[in-house]
Amino acid sequence: MAGIVSVNISRNKGERKKPVVSVMISPDHGIESDAHAGKWHRQVSLLAIESIRKMQALGISVGPGDFAENLTTEGIDLVSLPVGTRLRIGEQVETEVTQIGKECHDRCEIYRQAGDCVMPREGIFVRVLSGGEVKPGDPILVASGEGSHA
Repeated sequence: MAGIVSVNISRNKGERKKPVVSVMISPDHGIESDAHAGKWHRQVSLLAIESIRKMQALGISVGPGDFAENLTTEGIDLVSLPVGTRLRIGEQVETEVTQIGKECHDRCEIYRQAGDCVMPREGIFVRVLSGGEVKPGDPILVASGEGSHA
């Protein structure tokens, strides 16, 4: 079963996020106390641990949160999910995929520290439809959309 490996927050945009025990996610806002929360289409970011492992295989010392992702996942092919796909995370949270990857206008601090950044190619962004608590070990599943198996 696909799940959440790590939940991560930061006070400022453009920096590595720090893993925390759990987060509260609010509808149409994102993760409480995270720099990226707000009324926009990229309220929560997700990146697969499989993507992070590709960077580790190149000898780069990185882990969950180092690419500024809020939720590090395992066992779900995030980049194959079309925009509009709904994801259920944990018991209560429902999100909708709004963007796959992102344009990196500048070599951000993450790129300078890690030497590369998989987030622009393999990260996804969602807006929050219903909120709740999310913690490592919570399941993540496709609730609807073209990639749905529900």
